[in-house]
Amino acid sequence: MGKIAKQYELTVEDIDRIVEMAWEDRTSFDAIEIQFDVPEKDVIKLMREEMKLSSWKMWRARVQGRATKHAKRRGEDVERFKCSRQKSISNNKVSKR
Repeated sequence: MGKIAKQYELTVEDIDRIVEMAWEDRTSFDAIEIQFDVPEKDVIKLMREEMKLSSWKMWRARVQGRATKHAKRRGEDVERFKCSRQKSISNNKVSKR
């Protein structure tokens, strides 16, 4: 377990979910912070700890400056967890229709 995971007392399941949410283009860093109390700068550090360097570089290039990853830059009020297929998440599994 890395420094960030220990600092925030994250479980393996929490780390998996944060990485999954950070990888998704539509999930903002703000949503991750609300759910796990991990700010953007530490999500970036966590991603670097958990991913291969080449994967991290690809992810970082993709999300840097992306409006959908920053709720304030979206310019509209967007609800959290809006997807109709994501009604409940338990044990790190997304419920299916």
